Amino acid sequence: MLEKIPHGVGKALRGLRAGFEKVASERRSFVDVPDVIDLRSPAFEDGGSLPPRHTADGEGLSPPLAWAEVPPGTQALALLVEDPDAPTPRPLVHLLAWDLPPHLNTLPEGQFASPGHAGLDEVLGRNSYLKAAWLPPDPPTGHGPHLYVFQLFALDAPLAFDGHPARGAFLDAIEGHVLAKGMLIATYERA
Repeated sequence: MLEKIPHGVGKALRGLRAGFEKVASERRSFVDVPDVIDLRSPAFEDGGSLPPRHTADGEGLSPPLAWAEVPPGTQALALLVEDPDAPTPRPLVHLLAWDLPPHLNTLPEGQFASPGHAGLDEVLGRNSYLKAAWLPPDPPTGHGPHLYVFQLFALDAPLAFDGHPARGAFLDAIEGHVLAKGMLIATYERA
């Protein structure tokens, strides 16, 4: 959808970005939570480019992820993927998975529903387009590189929501329940 924004408009909006300080892991309530979960992906290195197959320019599949052990007492895991470089007041939410089992340590490629692809959706919150799905990265042409911040939270209690929660409800629900977190960053730029 954003690929249809003319290059000149994307370039004019280049300085307009939500800001990294607004991603969930950087919130005051989570800044002191130990950043000890080793989150990684076999598809890209931390700080590396997200392969196009995981974006709106490719197949749009959610990327594979893996992590090491989580702290004892973890009752659930939650994954939030945000774009702090979106030309919006808050980071754009690409994925919100809120009730992952604590024994899980991998997510295969395409695990989550995405446009045109079936996948897990019952534990998903709403992305910024109000869908319970992986929102494939789709930065405006000419806007420059965007960061995609994958954040994994180990929680001391399972979460319960009626339906698919939005980012705000999710962040309110996990406050005071995060034992540890991990972060993995990918970049993507539409030429």
